[in-house]
Amino acid sequence: MEQPIIKVRELEAFYANKKALKSIDLDIFPNMVTAIIGPSGCGKSTFLRCLNRINDLIPNFKCTGTIQYEGKNIHDKDVDINDLRRQVGMVFQKPNPFPKSICENITYGLKIYGEKNRNKLDEVVENSLKKAALWDEVKDDLHKSALALSGGQQQRLCIARALAIEPDVILLDEPCSAIDPISTAKIEDLIYQLKQNYTIIIVTHNMQQAARVSDKTAFFCLGELIEYDLTSKIFSNPGKKQTEDYVTGRFG
Repeated sequence: MEQPIIKVRELEAFYANKKALKSIDLDIFPNMVTAIIGPSGCGKSTFLRCLNRINDLIPNFKCTGTIQYEGKNIHDKDVDINDLRRQVGMVFQKPNPFPKSICENITYGLKIYGEKNRNKLDEVVENSLKKAALWDEVKDDLHKSALALSGGQQQRLCIARALAIEPDVILLDEPCSAIDPISTAKIEDLIYQLKQNYTIIIVTHNMQQAARVSDKTAFFCLGELIEYDLTSKIFSNPGKKQTEDYVTGRFG
């Protein structure tokens, strides 16, 4: 079996004195979509944000245990956190384009990393928007404000922006919860296409979405990982009664 790209061992997370995650062990495999499901407040987003240390920005947050990305502990002192976040990109629940043009949204990260070649930047804009299935809709409006796009287009722009800096892993934190069903379908199609080249981890409260888009599913409850298996098994023949009760709608 292929080696995991991310190995999580005994991960515990705390907001001040409140424990949000309890001894999580989880392997994430490359070129798969892994869904994280569970009731509100169960630690899904906290877990996701541990994987690229976005939680480090929250006062009084701390975590223990280890998270290895490609064999290296992401909390080692010599880890460049900006480099980690470039390799493990993130798209948030609400579309958050910068108040800049569509083009500038895509090139923002590259310019931070020192890319100045105009041809290269133009190429990345086109490629990223094509990968995010947005190019045909915006190719004539690249210099217009990203804020003029619809919610679903803005979310795909945020995915394109994450792709522009060539990550290996894409973290999606409930990427469809603030957009309409047609845009949701487009993003689900996009996730399916992207897993050929990227490892994707998606937090979703939508059980049907998890069943549709993911290869493996992890069920969290009250900060604990209850069950982790192939999505087909989680939804058709889960090993734990708690999982069955959740996926069949008996609680949560």
